[in-house]
Amino acid sequence: MGDARAVLLSLVLEANDSGYLASVPGVQGAFAEGDTMEGAIFNCIEVVKMIAAYRTERGESLSFTEIELAPDSRMTVAIPVGVG
Repeated sequence: MGDARAVLLSLVLEANDSGYLASVPGVQGAFAEGDTMEGAIFNCIEVVKMIAAYRTERGESLSFTEIELAPDSRMTVAIPVGVG
């Protein structure tokens, strides 16, 4: 695992007319829609990855919380699941 790191994001998820909208407060342009909660979250994460890559190329930082992962690291995450 060597140099493995994880970036922790806070996503805001809300229902809209076409499904769901996920966004990352404080990161301009970091939002995406999806037909499902999972789709909106996945799409938003992809947008954040593109923004991060672009800013890295320009020498800019996003100031994300980043943690180093060791082989025995464990992480707990809460993922919304639509019921009903």
